[in-house]
Amino acid sequence: MQLAAIIVSLVLTAVGVALISLAVLQIYRTIRVGQPVPAGSRTNDPRGRTLTLTREFVAHTRMNKWGVIGVAHWFVAVGFLTLGLTIVNAYGQLFKADWILPVLGNWLPYEVYTEFIATLTTLGIITLIVIRLLNLPSRPGRKSRFAGSTAWQAYFVEYVVLVIGLAIMMLRGLEGALHGVDHYEAGYFASYPLVAGLRGLSTHSLQTLVYLTAMIKLSVTMIWAIVLGLNTTMSVAWHRFLAFPNIWFKRNATGEVSLGALQPMTSAGVPIDFETVFDQEGGEEPVFGVSQIEHFSWKGILDFSTCTECGRCQSQCPAWNTGKPLSPKLLIMSLRDHAHAKAPYLLAGGGKNAEGEEKGTEEQLAAVPAAALAEAERPLIGTAEENGVIDPDVLWSCTTCGACVEQCPVDIEHVDHIVDMRRYQVMIESAFPSEAGTMLKNLEKKGNPWGLPKKQRLAWVKEVDFEVPVVGEDIEDLTEVEYLYWVGCAGSLEDRAKKTTKAFAELLHIAGVKFAIMGGEENCTGDSARRLGNEFLFQQLGAENVAMLNMAFGEELDDDGKVVPASRKPKASKKIVATCPHCFNTISNEYPQLGGEYEVIHHTQLLQHLVDEGKLVPVTPVEGLITYHDPCYLGRHNKVYTPPREIIAKVPGLRNEEMHRHKERGFCCGAGGARMWMEERIGKRINNERVDEALSLNPDIVSTACPFCLVMLSDSVNGKKNDGTAKESLQVVDVAQLLLDSVRTPAEDVELGEEEHAGTA
Repeated sequence: MQLAAIIVSLVLTAVGVALISLAVLQIYRTIRVGQPVPAGSRTNDPRGRTLTLTREFVAHTRMNKWGVIGVAHWFVAVGFLTLGLTIVNAYGQLFKADWILPVLGNWLPYEVYTEFIATLTTLGIITLIVIRLLNLPSRPGRKSRFAGSTAWQAYFVEYVVLVIGLAIMMLRGLEGALHGVDHYEAGYFASYPLVAGLRGLSTHSLQTLVYLTAMIKLSVTMIWAIVLGLNTTMSVAWHRFLAFPNIWFKRNATGEVSLGALQPMTSAGVPIDFETVFDQEGGEEPVFGVSQIEHFSWKGILDFSTCTECGRCQSQCPAWNTGKPLSPKLLIMSLRDHAHAKAPYLLAGGGKNAEGEEKGTEEQLAAVPAAALAEAERPLIGTAEENGVIDPDVLWSCTTCGACVEQCPVDIEHVDHIVDMRRYQVMIESAFPSEAGTMLKNLEKKGNPWGLPKKQRLAWVKEVDFEVPVVGEDIEDLTEVEYLYWVGCAGSLEDRAKKTTKAFAELLHIAGVKFAIMGGEENCTGDSARRLGNEFLFQQLGAENVAMLNMAFGEELDDDGKVVPASRKPKASKKIVATCPHCFNTISNEYPQLGGEYEVIHHTQLLQHLVDEGKLVPVTPVEGLITYHDPCYLGRHNKVYTPPREIIAKVPGLRNEEMHRHKERGFCCGAGGARMWMEERIGKRINNERVDEALSLNPDIVSTACPFCLVMLSDSVNGKKNDGTAKESLQVVDVAQLLLDSVRTPAEDVELGEEEHAGTA
């Protein structure tokens, strides 16, 4: 038995170590085929990155959002990383059954730790196996987050961990029996029942069992290594190693998820400035977006290789949950498999230039496997008939809500990768849903997605009975006021959103807050254009807005619209308040990329502050049950969850009840990612899914804090009123409208109603 155990274990070890070493090299080389990233963007603040990695792993901050799953996974992960010496011990036991580690082997803290972690690792993996087994039949099809995952790989990894955990405990029991442990000891606190059951065996039998168990433990460990070595795309196992660098190299060194701002479009690791990109002489042509797997950055390919196939992203995705073809998990898995399959071709010098000509020579490509050559011919974006890696319907189903990024335990940046692929489709191929083309033309010609004349941006001002200062007309610049109110396109042009605009402006007026608005010459912030993929149009709109804002804030500008640093002119405090989370996010997080640095807050944040200060006092009851819908670009992208809820809590008469999916797990309205301007032709409409969830509470009011959400939810509610599935009295309103209704006294409402009636007459 001993001889067989030694031979089998050492042969498998030699093969396993060789194969996994080659696989590590292959994965490293595959990741390196990606493009460079902007200098310092992934390596700045190494101390902060190390602290973030340590915090995310030790506290399991992402996994613990899932309760018992997070706890079970913590013990499995810690066991994998810290029980390595039990492998060394098992090799020693092949040659001497009662061998233990020098120094550490008899040290009580080490023995207790090994017993504790091995036991809980085993219990943890049993818990995860049971959860997986129960999840698949109880949640068939799309309802299971494991749908589409490579099942055999997951079960293989889980049962390997289970066998190794059991083997460690068995070896501990045999060790105690061989060493004559005849009473309960702290060092065998978990394995003592095994010790007691085994100590009646003969020494020879115990030794034989040690050889057998050590062989099983080492053989299973090395079979695991062999399988990993032969499957470089087996990220359900490789994530144990790759998750650490992937988290360390995440976008934000301080640990925030990669949401909020989109990253600038880059070529060869340099952000593209459309004013200068075509003036450069020599070198390769710039790459706009991603049309080949090698156009992704190395961090992107590391992302793909790290996917655990856990399906948390998939379970939260609004597209997947409404019958659309997009699953963030399956998208990342497809990109991973394609990257690794094509890698031999790329590593041999293969690839195509901007004209579509082959870069590699015949000699270089001669040794490339036929499978890699065939993979190289596949279009990155294409239908099933075209053998595309990613179907266009997958690409255009995304609302960029960020649920996938929020939930991913290994910090994969799904939204950035999707938008990068969209950029090439829009800017080079002009391949995108036709309805979105109308929106882009309107932005180019009129500066707003509705294509309305710019003068209509100020029409709402005539509908209120107080003065709203306009920059350039009533005031020269913003030095005279505390806030610039960025009304946005929807807030000034869409009828339902205009109600929010007027309500918020009136609340500022009541609270005595000095504010002003732009003069109507401003453009759309470019949010929809950028998320659709038209980076050029975003930069154009944004640059004009930034120049206009800087001038309004009292800055001196040069001929190119850049701020003159030595300006002595008094400057206004750069405070902007926005009622649209998309404007809020773009101006706050993306305009700094264009030279615009401002202090931007959302209107719910300012209103909460004014209520807390007593400048706005809700007194009139607003009766009814209310449920609040979290806008994705306010909540997940910018972590603003509390202010709207605190305002609702201050309004007397309201009874708040949360929908099942709220805050970090809130469900999208369907308008983000430029989906506001595209038809939903596949599956259930996302806004209908969200409203159905709200209706399950039988509310009187559905509230939100975003004009896009207001439109999408209103459309769905109105449709359900028409078919009788929603009560006629159900309202969809912005938080500002609720607060205004409560701040006004009943007498003021009557007086206002009479004035409006007189004006109409």
